[in-house]
Amino acid sequence: QVQLVESGGGLVQAGGSLRLSCAASGRTVSSAGMGWFRQAPRKEREFVAAISWSGRSTFYADSVKGRFTISRDNAKNTVYLQMNSLKAEDTAVYYCALEPRGGYSAPLYAYWGQGTQVTVSS
Repeated sequence: QVQLVESGGGLVQAGGSLRLSCAASGRTVSSAGMGWFRQAPRKEREFVAAISWSGRSTFYADSVKGRFTISRDNAKNTVYLQMNSLKAEDTAVYYCALEPRGGYSAPLYAYWGQGTQVTVSS
């Protein structure tokens, strides 16, 4: 059974930084793409960033490009999201996902974590 566990969320002031981690268990992630999505209250889940299985290709939503960085450590079965210059509009529950089924930016991944709350105070 595949399990994804996010950590690193919390409360931060605008302009600050957070680093999210997503640890996978139950299977190796080295052969699959991974992504981060977020969902704010009363909004649909939206794509944030994704990374290919090798880590050579990364993809970002326009709203986070230049501020967020996705990376992965296949030896640790973990993907990261470094978030800098955070804004109030980045406030959301952040989810990691494994194995895209419909392209990296579509919320059609095979496996999802439970999410971690990120709150940015202005």
